[in-house]
Amino acid sequence: MEKREQWLQPGERLDDLQINDLYLIQDPESFCFGVDAVLLSHFARVKPKSRVIDLGTGSGVIPILLAGRHSHCRVTGLELQADMAERARRSVAMNGLTEQITILHQDIRTLQEVLPAASFDVVTSNPPYLPVGSLVNPSETKALARHEIALTLQDLVQQTAYLLKPGGHFFLIHRPQRLTDIMVLGRQYGLEPKWMQMVHPYIHKAPTMVMLQLTKNGRPELKSHPPLIIYNQDGTYTPQLLTCYGPQKRR
Repeated sequence: MEKREQWLQPGERLDDLQINDLYLIQDPESFCFGVDAVLLSHFARVKPKSRVIDLGTGSGVIPILLAGRHSHCRVTGLELQADMAERARRSVAMNGLTEQITILHQDIRTLQEVLPAASFDVVTSNPPYLPVGSLVNPSETKALARHEIALTLQDLVQQTAYLLKPGGHFFLIHRPQRLTDIMVLGRQYGLEPKWMQMVHPYIHKAPTMVMLQLTKNGRPELKSHPPLIIYNQDGTYTPQLLTCYGPQKRR
């Protein structure tokens, strides 16, 4: 642990990712990852030697989790905010994953300037959920991470379609209220919804998140996984949720 702490800057902390002794550098005053990032990294199907890109990678948690589960894939994390991209690079280096993960400081809306078309097998994203009109975060870092200030859903889907190879997969976590928008935009840009899973806080509560797999040039057919429940009645994590932490079998 002492060696890892050498990578920290004042005010930062180390979070244990609960997989393969991997840790993440986080700034409590900035935007910190939540359970949605863990869920998405578990939901995404990544085959050996796949080229993966995580759009809006933030602290780099999804690339690091994916690399921890899939040792033969190459992952790129793309992040708009310079301080978060720099922190993500330090986390990657601290975990010895520089040969597997690359962090790019780039606006998703202009990624065509640095990345060629149809160059990735998998795209993942845990994007801003909230419209600009609901802006409540005084911190610019948190506001950009949570609200569609610098990235709209249409921007995200359009650029994903540009990046994916034919037959490539887009794995996304979002709010159920945006489900129709996601599906309509997906078809508009040639990304066909194929799999869906609703995420409920408790078994008797309405879903608060939805995970989707969309396939570039896929045939029309949407299937649904059983709902994922986060908490037991006593507030502890369900066995179903706990399987999302730690190693998973390649699918």
